[in-house]
Amino acid sequence: MSTVLHQPGTGISRALAPVYSALAQYAGLPAESLDACSTETGHAPLERLAESFGLSSFERDLLLLCAGVEIDPRFAGALAALPPNTVPQCRPTFGLALACLKNPHWSAISPYSPLRRWLLLEVESGDSLVTGALRIDPRILLYLLEVPTADEALAPVIRPVAPRRGSASPLQRTNAMELGVRYWLGGVHNGAPPMPLLLVARTEQTRMAMAQEIADACGFGLAQLRASEIPPGPVERDRLARRWAREAVLTGSALYIESGNGERADEIEAMTAFCARLHVPIAVGMPQELTLEHLPGLRIPQPTLSVEQRRTLWSESLGSLAHQMNGMFERIVEQFDLPPAEIAFAGALANLASGPGDGGEKTWQICRQRSRRSLDQLARRIETRAQWDDLILPEPQKQTLRQIVTHVRERALVYRQWGFEERSARGLAVTAMFSGTSGTGKTMAAEVIAGTLDLDLFHVDLSTVVSKYIGETEKNLRRIFDAAEESSAVLLFDEADALFGKRTDVRDSRDRYANLEVSYLLQRMEAYQGVAILTTNMKQVIDPAFVRRIRFIVQFQYPDAARRAVIWQRIFPARTPVERLDYERLAQLNVPGGVIRNIALQAAFLAAEEKQPIGMKHILEGARCEYGKLERSLTPAETRGWI
Repeated sequence: MSTVLHQPGTGISRALAPVYSALAQYAGLPAESLDACSTETGHAPLERLAESFGLSSFERDLLLLCAGVEIDPRFAGALAALPPNTVPQCRPTFGLALACLKNPHWSAISPYSPLRRWLLLEVESGDSLVTGALRIDPRILLYLLEVPTADEALAPVIRPVAPRRGSASPLQRTNAMELGVRYWLGGVHNGAPPMPLLLVARTEQTRMAMAQEIADACGFGLAQLRASEIPPGPVERDRLARRWAREAVLTGSALYIESGNGERADEIEAMTAFCARLHVPIAVGMPQELTLEHLPGLRIPQPTLSVEQRRTLWSESLGSLAHQMNGMFERIVEQFDLPPAEIAFAGALANLASGPGDGGEKTWQICRQRSRRSLDQLARRIETRAQWDDLILPEPQKQTLRQIVTHVRERALVYRQWGFEERSARGLAVTAMFSGTSGTGKTMAAEVIAGTLDLDLFHVDLSTVVSKYIGETEKNLRRIFDAAEESSAVLLFDEADALFGKRTDVRDSRDRYANLEVSYLLQRMEAYQGVAILTTNMKQVIDPAFVRRIRFIVQFQYPDAARRAVIWQRIFPARTPVERLDYERLAQLNVPGGVIRNIALQAAFLAAEEKQPIGMKHILEGARCEYGKLERSLTPAETRGWI
């Protein structure tokens, strides 16, 4: 006997009645048992199901026969009345359907029929297709019963996207996105399976917002699948595609596939094959310049917002708070190139978090936090604590660093209001090269610039970005710059020598591709809205043709004795106990500022262990330890007169 899963409602009971009548008549039940059966068959979910999947009348009745066994005990009674061994475990078979239902046809049980192709019912193991027991899929049964649910087999990989709150700003609707709406709706209404929409944007959040905007305009729900979760095996992949296509029809939903930065050949192959199996609206989100752009489909680029459009969106999201920001509103508009959805979210957060008089600062910090998330995964963020007084540099070098800050702060005035960007779009970026040996203050100078501008500082080791595989270096650089565009953070590219060696003379294919890598980096630096800084220990190995494209060059000189004495005076925090330190004698140590810091830290721990103030003997021991790391020995000239 079957288990009664649900007390059937009036609609489904009417639809089941003719099928039960046919079954009861075939089973030879008394005529009075048929009196309670209505002849009205209208049931909206069933009609939608039959129309959407193209079911014939026989296939429709066969599906109802399997559903009736699950929800109506009369069906089980009719099956029990059949001769022994007619149906296995009192479940319907295709042979029974051929015998008792109208307009039978053998193609209904074919693997390519709608019933089996879309997994509406399952044929359990048996001696043959005719004698195997049939079972309706639980998702389809609950759909017919109008029970809100979802396919539990899809839940681990395909997740519904929560509906967006409020309507989108008109600035988010581009002609390309309107074309995407017509493309999806046209494919649905005309029965033509549309190819994917290819949503191309810098960040995953922007791509998702584009998919939601298009789905909302079409009246579709939206679900998300990550490309890395598409099964690599063709059998599992095909079953997932069929399950989703079925779910898309039942729920009126589109599927958004996020490619992330995955460019593995097997993932691309799996995604391409998966999309080819789907005949429902799908969108694929991808960053710019990704290999997947060659996937067939309609390409929808990220809406590009001008500064004026960003200003309008910020005004809408901040409301009255925009006029209470003590002049910071224009700086926020200029600095953070956030997509519309992020601007709306940041504005809502700012209104919740801001108090009297601090709206500008709170909004600025919210923008920093929201825009750094993607870059945090690709580069190391450095907390900026250094101040201008910590930089022990000649005045010309300090003045150049101050000019870098000025070029960032005043770029809106010079480029836009004074019209310099109308003359040429080239050379408007703030790029710099810091040259000097290790420990001379290059990273500290970048900290000071970022701290002065109240921006994040991200350290990128170019030696880890450069790849021996052709094209991989550009991909690595592209990910970093794309992630940094929203925040315009200060990017510090360390170890530029790994990429910038003299390569003007092309002697082999590797030299030619290395030149392309350098040109790509400089091209992205010149287009970057933030500050991009290269550091090198050997400026002389960098080709002058590349150096000429850098706006600022700062040479960090090895500190002389006078500057080393100043560094020693400032290296210890104010609360640190020191005793009779002779800074002129300490300056005899011929080391740069970075090594001085390490020696001071070693001395502090030695003094702490002895519970004494830091003295010359502790610094001497710390110097010996640090020199050992450098494979150097202290000279008599460096320690003369210490103790």
